[in-house]
Amino acid sequence: MSNIAKAFAHGKAFIPFITCGDPDLETTAACVRVCAANGAGLIELGIPFSDPTAEGPVIQGANLRALTGGVTTDKIFDLVRDLRRDVTVPMVFMTYANVVFSYGAERFISTCRQIGIDGLILPDLPFEEKGEFLPLCRQYGVDLISLVAPTSADRIAMIAREAEGFLYIVSSLGVTGTRSEITTDLASIVKVVRANTPIPCAIGFGISTPEQASKMASLSDGAIVGSAIIKLLAQYGREAPAHVGAYVRAMTEALGH
Repeated sequence: MSNIAKAFAHGKAFIPFITCGDPDLETTAACVRVCAANGAGLIELGIPFSDPTAEGPVIQGANLRALTGGVTTDKIFDLVRDLRRDVTVPMVFMTYANVVFSYGAERFISTCRQIGIDGLILPDLPFEEKGEFLPLCRQYGVDLISLVAPTSADRIAMIAREAEGFLYIVSSLGVTGTRSEITTDLASIVKVVRANTPIPCAIGFGISTPEQASKMASLSDGAIVGSAIIKLLAQYGREAPAHVGAYVRAMTEALGH
């Protein structure tokens, strides 16, 4: 069983997203630890990028704050090395292809393996171009996690058949951000996914309340939340970890943990 599969082995997984370095790396480390302590099944760590095209204003703001604060990919690698001394839950990086390219793809992916990162999500990497990274990810045992969006339509089956780790289902068109309601017909997307792959799928983009998380997890294997957590970081800064912990606890309880 892959490490990522373990996140889904005990029921529905709650997957929080945190932008590394917002407001600083010490706060990021504290947030990761409270997420793990409060039942997160898997944690997504965002490596900030100057032009995060998939992100709405909330996570764009977090990227800007982190970069302004001097965060670098190497500092984030050191952060993960430190976290892995006591954090055992699966962790994946979410970033942009350019970040991996500019660092050097093999150097980046081999370092992921070395520090205990289980997967890589690149929202701007088209399915047709994943061959640029997939051989390296397989060589170093890092799952390249695919996304399917409502617009993927006839490509969903194809993407699902080749999926690794878990499949990230994007709930809505547009960028990340909390939404009052999610109107996409996700059940039919999940049905196609289930018919084509045994790996778990989790739904993200737009989820902010325990009720939404519960609804999304009833359709899939888990719920992913970013913007609602980043809002707590923006609001409370270095005092955010306690608030993030309480939020994650409420979300994991909504998923039956």
